[in-house]
Amino acid sequence: MRIALPSRLDPAALATHDPDAIVVTLDGTTMGTGWTVRYAAPSAHDAEPVRHAIEARLADLVAQMSHWEPESALCGFNHVPAGRTIDLPADFAAVIDLSLRIAAASGGAFDPTIGHLVDRWGFGPPGPMPVPDAAAIDAARAASGWRRLRYDSTGRRLRQPGGLALDLSGVAKGYAADALADLLAEHGILHCLTEVGGELAGRGMRPDGDPWWVDLETPPGIGLPPLRVALHQCAVATTGTYRKGDHSIDPRTGRPANNGVIAVSVVASSAALADALATALAVGYPDTVPIDRMRIAARLVLRTPEGVREVVTPALAAMLA
Repeated sequence: MRIALPSRLDPAALATHDPDAIVVTLDGTTMGTGWTVRYAAPSAHDAEPVRHAIEARLADLVAQMSHWEPESALCGFNHVPAGRTIDLPADFAAVIDLSLRIAAASGGAFDPTIGHLVDRWGFGPPGPMPVPDAAAIDAARAASGWRRLRYDSTGRRLRQPGGLALDLSGVAKGYAADALADLLAEHGILHCLTEVGGELAGRGMRPDGDPWWVDLETPPGIGLPPLRVALHQCAVATTGTYRKGDHSIDPRTGRPANNGVIAVSVVASSAALADALATALAVGYPDTVPIDRMRIAARLVLRTPEGVREVVTPALAAMLA
């Protein structure tokens, strides 16, 4: 078993640690997937108010950023006329801000504007579609492109250039995991592990003094030594063809990525960042995402002519050391 540890412990988490607490587990469904929350609480704790707060928070995120809900703020933006600028809710704005920064840093390997491409390949709300021809792909690409967006971060305003369709599925679940951890903190719960659709955020530690341990997902049938991460004030996200099939569309070509990446797991300061970086690496590895310069802690599983191999980036190797 390989163990990845954070570079430092948070003194505040140590100060608020309660060895007599119990671990409460809550779960449910959201965003077409499941959510799970584990947190340390006093033995007399009533979990129902926390559950209600979690469900309300997740419902609000869906209402803001779901491309499957016709009445969401995101779908509203996708259908406004060209040149219209809309005010974004706070969470929507935060995700757009992060998405545009990762799009720029990854050379467009991550792009929040690929809604039409997602639909053309049959992965969006319209459902299964025939494999698109070159003309259909070119048309969808012409209507996409993160550089077409104009975002005013000060006023949280986003301009629709005309016909552009946002799809935030490459970052929204990670953001939701962070949002749940923040929500628990607002309720005085500082030690928790939150998960939405496989993206996880860990705060503090367990009552027994251990961190919140998470094993990186390994594709079935691939014999790699386990890699366990201590999620203490950090997060992890995983994506890859073994989970989604060839659903990782390369925004730059308009086609599913064909770079041999089977799985990518990223450890980062937030689940939203880890989610977006994992998406970028899944389509941009090895050429367009500056792993070393960005100090991305990642484990990639690749299919090569010589067989399956694992790549551990220097930043993750440092955590293992």
